[in-house]
Amino acid sequence: MKETPKPIAFDEEQAASYDKRFAKLAPMRDGLHLAMRMGLLALPANARILCVGVGTGAEVLYLAEAFPGWHFTLVDPAPAMLAVCRKHVAAQGLSSRCTFHEGFVDTLAIGPAHDAATSLLVSHFILDRGARVAFFHEIAKRLVAGGLLVSADIASPAPIDSGESVLDLWMRALAYSGMTAEMAATYREKLDSGVSILSPTEIAAIHGEAGFSSSRLISHTLLMHGWLAQLPA
Repeated sequence: MKETPKPIAFDEEQAASYDKRFAKLAPMRDGLHLAMRMGLLALPANARILCVGVGTGAEVLYLAEAFPGWHFTLVDPAPAMLAVCRKHVAAQGLSSRCTFHEGFVDTLAIGPAHDAATSLLVSHFILDRGARVAFFHEIAKRLVAGGLLVSADIASPAPIDSGESVLDLWMRALAYSGMTAEMAATYREKLDSGVSILSPTEIAAIHGEAGFSSSRLISHTLLMHGWLAQLPA
């Protein structure tokens, strides 16, 4: 049975403060963005990019500045987050290059096809493996032949409760970002019950089952992993 992921509950205040709360971890995001840029560098000057779970739009602002001819379809099920994204896009004068869709990717009309897609820190919230494959398949259905996918998720080669885990370092990073002990405890509980942390190899296999012929690891900082995958031409 297909499992539709539930949107993370963000009220207006939480959405407005989201970027500020994680500002100290920006170097981690910037490294992923650089890898993403290199992976998408060969796309056409007028490429169409599908951004799934776009949140406040950080990757859109980055890519739009780097590639002034690109157009973006921005998808997110959380109204408050999408509202913040709209404000950021408008402030940078990018509204004419962006189309917004409030909802999940499977509710987005198929076509016109996109040259590439991004899905950054989204799919690990889909707990059922089959539903996770379906999620990426829905993205694939909205790409051109040979289309690219940049995906990032929390992943770990070993169980996060094992002695080989980098979870302690990950939690230190969150504390460094300003997360309180109470918030950290809640977050740790959510890792056990609300996040599917698979190995990088297993996630690459999921990309393959969704129709992508290749999936290469292009970014890795602590638990955050990023992949570049491609559909058959």
